[in-house]
Amino acid sequence: MLIPLIITILVILYFFAGLRIVPQNYVGLVETLGKYSKTVKAGLIFIWPIFQRIRKVSLALQPLEISKYRIITKDNAEITTSLTLNYLVTDAYKYFYNNTDSVESMVQLIRGHLRDIIRRMELNEALGSTSEINTQLSEAIGDLTDVYGIRVVRVNVDELLPSPEIQKAMDKQLTADREKTAAIAKAEGEARNIELTTKAKNDALVATAKANAEAVKTQADAEAYRIDKLQESLGKAGEGYFRNQSLDSFNKLANGNNNLVIMDKDEMATLGKVPAAKKIWDANESKDE
Repeated sequence: MLIPLIITILVILYFFAGLRIVPQNYVGLVETLGKYSKTVKAGLIFIWPIFQRIRKVSLALQPLEISKYRIITKDNAEITTSLTLNYLVTDAYKYFYNNTDSVESMVQLIRGHLRDIIRRMELNEALGSTSEINTQLSEAIGDLTDVYGIRVVRVNVDELLPSPEIQKAMDKQLTADREKTAAIAKAEGEARNIELTTKAKNDALVATAKANAEAVKTQADAEAYRIDKLQESLGKAGEGYFRNQSLDSFNKLANGNNNLVIMDKDEMATLGKVPAAKKIWDANESKDE
């Protein structure tokens, strides 16, 4: 009775020892005496202890960061780059048995393609083409990682950094460019200010000249109008008006210090009719007497 009981207990223990649980989103690779025999899905399974073992492989999406490494560009500039990617296992058998380290093999493949892409670019082109590099890298990888039982869902170049020496040179160039731009902007501003000031002065001079011309024209028009009116009035005046004017002029002459009058011989006959002339004549006769 004791031996059958012991055998029964050992069988039960052996059975429970062979129970395994494959978690959700995993698959199990069952090996019999060290050789692959089958793939099992998630759930409770039984293997033969001692003779069999199970290897669990996750099928979930895995993030991976590829550490910084150096690449030489087309123009012999050294840059440091780093990548992040997401991948998942599509074939657990290939992933585990076809490569000693499928993830590292995938990383080396991606690094090689990224190196080839950047080597065809010059430094400035590479630094400004991160999106284009991501696209080219995704297209270059394609289904190549299928041999490792892996599919790369997303790959992204996080940063491209030039070497410290190149960075210093770029900073100096950037500073020089900024100073040059500022100097040009200042010079253009000053030139524009001078241009506006000169234009304003010229406009003021032109406006002043136009105002003076208008004033002169107005004055000339007024003088011409006065002369026209005077000539019109003189044209309408009779002989008596001019005689009165002559008398008035001789009266003023008689009262002045200058009594010399020069007249045409034809006008001498009428001189006596002028009171001022008569007064001068009488005064001269009194002196003669």
